Amino acid sequence: MALSHVPVALDQTGPVNPVNPVNPVNPVNPVNDIEIGPKGIRLGQFLKFAGAVDTGGETKALLESGDVTVNGVIEPRRGAQLQPGDLVTVRALSYRIT
Repeated sequence: MALSHVPVALDQTGPVNPVNPVNPVNPVNPVNDIEIGPKGIRLGQFLKFAGAVDTGGETKALLESGDVTVNGVIEPRRGAQLQPGDLVTVRALSYRIT
């Protein structure tokens, strides 16, 4: 089985497939863009909005587990303010705030 070559462009965060952006933290999984507006959003609210958790208790447990990173750094604070351009990774799923 031959692998096809997909043209790749470079930007400030690393290689980007023009059809499906590559997650620089985990190149196997694509980055999902989530639009929240220019004012930003708190991490706990974002995790609910993205569907990663259903309740505040789940948010707390997820953050305490160390499975959430913001721009590649483990973020344990539910109230951490996210801004457009931030990359949030929850386990193997990644989201870019737009």
